[in-house]
Amino acid sequence: MTVETKKKNIVRRLYDWVLHWADTKYGTPALATLSFAESSFFPVPPDVLLIALNMGKPKKSFYYALVCSIASIVGGMLGYYIGAGLWSLLSGIFFSYIPGFTPEIFAKVQGMYNEYGFAAVLIAGFTPIPYKVFTISSGVFGMSFPLFVLASVISRSARFFIVSAMIYFFGEPIKKFIDKYFNLLSGAFVVLIILGFFAIKYLF
Repeated sequence: MTVETKKKNIVRRLYDWVLHWADTKYGTPALATLSFAESSFFPVPPDVLLIALNMGKPKKSFYYALVCSIASIVGGMLGYYIGAGLWSLLSGIFFSYIPGFTPEIFAKVQGMYNEYGFAAVLIAGFTPIPYKVFTISSGVFGMSFPLFVLASVISRSARFFIVSAMIYFFGEPIKKFIDKYFNLLSGAFVVLIILGFFAIKYLF
C-alpha cells in the first residue's frame, strides 16, 4: 500500500468520524473544534459537519455558520503563526503526515503568493483548495497579518454562510445539490473574484 493510499484511507475514516458528531449533543463544539483545526492541520473540511447540523436544525443554520466562521478564522491565525515561527521545525511533519501538504504544492503556492498575495488567500478560503496550506504559507512568506485576517474573514464567512443560507431556505434538495456540485459552485465564485480584481486594476 502506497503512502498516498494510506493517507486517503485515513481521511475517509476521519470523514466518517467527523460526520457522526452531528448525531450527538456535542455537535456545536465539535464543529468549532473541527473548523479551528482544519485551518492549520486537520484534513477534513468543516462543511461536512456544518451541512449535517444545518439539516438537523435548519433554524440554527446561521448560528452554525457563525460558529464555523469564527473558529476557522482563529484557526487560520494559528496556521499563520505556525508558518511565521515554527515552520523550520514542523515542515517535515506536515509534508510527511498531513494530506494536502507536499513540497511541490508548497512551491506552487509560493508562486501564487509572489503574483497574487491577498487574492490567493481569498480564493483558498472559499474553495476546496486546502486552506491550511495557505494559512501556513502566509506566515512563511511574510504576508501582512491584517491583510491575511481580512482575506480570511471575507472568504471563510462567505463560504459557510452561503452554504447555511442555501440549506435554510431550500432544505434537503439543496443539500443534494451542494454535495454534487460544490466544486463547481466554488469555481464560479473564484471566477467572480478574479473578474473583480481585474475590474479594480483596470477601472480604478
